[in-house]
Amino acid sequence: MDNKLSVNVRKRHPGGPQISAVLQLPLDTHSVTVLFGPSGAGKTTVLRLIAGLDTPDAGSIRCDEEVWYVGAGTKRIDLPPQKRRVGYLSQDYAIFPHLTVRGNVAYGARGAASNVQDLLARFDLAELAERYPRQLSGGQLQRVALARALAAEPRVLLLDEPLSALDAPTQLRMRADLRQLLARAEIPAIVVTHDRIEALALGDSIAIMIDGRLRQAGAVESVFDSPADADVAAAVGVETICPARVVSRSAGLVTVEIAGARLVAVDTVGTSTDVFACIRAESVTIERDPAGSSTSARNHLPARIVSVIPEGPLARVTLDCGFRLTAIVTRQSEEEMRLREGQQVTAVVKATSIRIVHR
Repeated sequence: MDNKLSVNVRKRHPGGPQISAVLQLPLDTHSVTVLFGPSGAGKTTVLRLIAGLDTPDAGSIRCDEEVWYVGAGTKRIDLPPQKRRVGYLSQDYAIFPHLTVRGNVAYGARGAASNVQDLLARFDLAELAERYPRQLSGGQLQRVALARALAAEPRVLLLDEPLSALDAPTQLRMRADLRQLLARAEIPAIVVTHDRIEALALGDSIAIMIDGRLRQAGAVESVFDSPADADVAAAVGVETICPARVVSRSAGLVTVEIAGARLVAVDTVGTSTDVFACIRAESVTIERDPAGSSTSARNHLPARIVSVIPEGPLARVTLDCGFRLTAIVTRQSEEEMRLREGQQVTAVVKATSIRIVHR
């Protein structure tokens, strides 16, 4: 038995890009896979293809040894949604306003009421069982939607932008709650989101979609730390992505030149000469000492502060090092170093913090 959900699909919407995705989701764990990318990348389309709400133009979808969709030849198979046994949560939860909490969860059970009470208890809904949706908070509605989706005992849970309908403060509170709820569900889940913080908070693994194509997949930390290319780096929030030219290689390290400045990084691109250097803002340290001699980091760049923008407890500092480099510092550090526009400083970046990708 394969014991996995295997998806290999293509779909083109009229006037839109072709959606192409190949991914595998293990079904013997309770892991959460995040389908991540900018708006319009095709994430929701892939989720709807898995659920059977849309039909691919070509490809296949298999769950364990069961074929959900095969589009080629005379043996075309396209199981309807109700036979795929997936739990699907849309962005607005689609709770029935005329049913109580108990009624909504029971509807998901499709007549098998034996697990309704267990689900009400598991998601802390027992005391709310006779209330109607209009009497519930956003967080309570989300718990009802999850309980209803699980009432049918699905093999996999699909969530489409589950926090997008909430305001920012509520989103912040609900991220941790949703992660706990998914753990309680005890089945594998796929969550669609375009929010990086949400992806980091919810996912065990991640699949990056850009312009309709699946570009990189793996453990969340691995993909965020080691993006495969400049587009993925931008999608996962790398602030500095600069065209660079390799000038030398030695002992697993590579020296690249960016607008006259030279940086040493770990060599991850083999023989390529034209590359991109990707640097996260939190990996950049700012020093007042113009010699930049207080650390063992290889890269010390003379820089001029272009701007200092407060962001709550942090400050975003844009530097001119011959190229634009972004740093994130605490507001306390900003005040202690008296960082101001036009000031000359030293930007420090460790070689291991620079990701070099093919151009």
